[in-house]
Amino acid sequence: MVDLRFRQIHMDFHTSENIGGVGQDFDPEVFAATLERAHVDSVTCFARCHHGWIYTNTALFPERRHPHLERDLLKEQIEACHARDIRVPIYTTVQWDHFTANLHPEWLVLDERGCPTGTPLYEAGFYRRLCVNSPYVDFLKAHVEELFELLPVDGFFFDIVAPQDCSCRYCRAGMAREGLEPADPAARRAYAVRVMDAFKLDMTAFVQRFNPDCTVFYNAGHIGPEHRVSAEAYSHFELESLPSGGWGYVHFPAAVRYARGLGHDCMGMTGKFHTSWGDFHSFKNPAALQFECFQMLAQGAKCSIGDQLHPSGAICQTTYDLVGGVYAEVAAKEPWCQGARAVTEIGVLTPAETSEERVPAEIIGAVRMLQEGGHQFDILDSLSDFERYSVLVLPDRIPVSAVLAGKLSRYLEAGGALIASHCSGLNELGDAFALDALGVSLVGEAPYSPDFVLPAGEIGRGLPETEHVMYMRGMQVDPMAGSEVLAQVVMPYFNRTYKHFCSHRHTPSAGVVGYPAVVRRGRVIYFAHPIFAQYARNAPRWCKQLLLNALDMLLPEPLVRVEAPSAAIASLTEQEASARLILHLLYYVPERRGEDFDVIEDVVPLRDVAASVRVPRAVSAVACVPSGEPLAFTQTGGRVRFVVPEVRGHQMVAITYA
Repeated sequence: MVDLRFRQIHMDFHTSENIGGVGQDFDPEVFAATLERAHVDSVTCFARCHHGWIYTNTALFPERRHPHLERDLLKEQIEACHARDIRVPIYTTVQWDHFTANLHPEWLVLDERGCPTGTPLYEAGFYRRLCVNSPYVDFLKAHVEELFELLPVDGFFFDIVAPQDCSCRYCRAGMAREGLEPADPAARRAYAVRVMDAFKLDMTAFVQRFNPDCTVFYNAGHIGPEHRVSAEAYSHFELESLPSGGWGYVHFPAAVRYARGLGHDCMGMTGKFHTSWGDFHSFKNPAALQFECFQMLAQGAKCSIGDQLHPSGAICQTTYDLVGGVYAEVAAKEPWCQGARAVTEIGVLTPAETSEERVPAEIIGAVRMLQEGGHQFDILDSLSDFERYSVLVLPDRIPVSAVLAGKLSRYLEAGGALIASHCSGLNELGDAFALDALGVSLVGEAPYSPDFVLPAGEIGRGLPETEHVMYMRGMQVDPMAGSEVLAQVVMPYFNRTYKHFCSHRHTPSAGVVGYPAVVRRGRVIYFAHPIFAQYARNAPRWCKQLLLNALDMLLPEPLVRVEAPSAAIASLTEQEASARLILHLLYYVPERRGEDFDVIEDVVPLRDVAASVRVPRAVSAVACVPSGEPLAFTQTGGRVRFVVPEVRGHQMVAITYA
């Protein structure tokens, strides 16, 4: 596995042909010295941009060299950075190339009407996509080969590489050769996935002919189950996730918790921008950049910050004051992050495996609830290894095939535990539960919505024993013999329609118990409502409390316990070679101060944070790092307990084994 560097910059340089003096103010020594001063140890620089222009002395494609560039910009960047031991992966675009789109419209992705996709002809933007099933790939390979001839190549960052529903003549002919019907949308989409997987595997093999140690990454703005088949084409994963650029603050933790299970080193990627890519002369709040980078470390990933070099080639000193302030801290934290792997005990299956959603609402809800509860978890698909997890969670809509049913049954027989909700556990037809272990049989959709859950006993701990509204429609199930109903549904007087309604919203409780809300059978707990999607929509605390109570019942001694506000994040990693665990505590609070996205401006310290960690053997020392401040601790009942004097944004605690 490639061991990435920790402090990378992704240096965009998408530069219009309508701007003159490109690179005229570039000073290679100032460029590299600025990066070094900001503690940058890797920078991705541009060979070719979305406008289609090349930024090195190409002999094969002189017509593609930026018309106002009078120096070998990329070569100078690489030489200056290498002199300071700064790694320089090379960026080139794949599916967005404005020059090629205009020169070769026959290579464009076409929709089912035969029209190009992306930016309309008379609108600004370079977002028309090129088809990698066309002769365009021959150009790409010639371009890549020439870069090897011209430059030392540390790695390639291939950008905009995602399957496209394409009806170009090359895709139609390819489908015909395979006996597929191109008029069938499902067949086109499945074919597109195979085309893209083949492209990536072939391009990586091509790159490795010239340098087998060259890193290779294909960017699609997300890593998910669709990348499992082609994972061997990647040397590592870079998780593009700019919270202010449309990804939000849940995307990165959701994506990295899946990607790190595919066997590659991971790197998070945020941006220095206030909004997103191309936001010239803007600056992210320092606290936000801290959180985004420190959360990467907490999840066992390396850091990358996006920037865009000015067309003149002058590097922005203010930007690197901002970056340097954060990367100085990352550099100090690195000894406790090098070689660290996440320690987890809960696996959450994602609906993304059977849908085209990147981060489904159910995963958003799961990530939020589990993080707010301090739990250590990964995101899985049906091909993941289940055996290493104490509890599996099937949130809301995980269909269970016969193969998956067998795998889950074997997991439960081996002592595992399971939480499922709503439609999860139904067979692929959705007409019956595929797992008897759930302890329920299907009646159908709940007859009332909203209805109300009545918390009671252990599942209701922390909630008043009265009706709590469940806004989204649940399922009506019957408990099987040997199952225990933990909570009941209370019905409303009637559903809200034009014929009968009450007040502004839903009808109140009629006080009549209708059907089970939560059912337990052994080490399996089933929720009849879509509690994960509901939490993603409007975060009822009772949905989270019910889930956390269920986890307490199945996992009474979790890996981590922290007494802190629910916005705090606790993540546990292990450095096996150093015989120590690292507990990361983060407390930054995103706020919706503007209409478009959440921001972080303030760092509010937490003091005297009590924590405990389940440990497998004797502990010799507990200390705040990198400061080295020792902490008093006790070790009893398989747990080590200590108090962290202060968490100012991010605090790491090293727990060293004897």
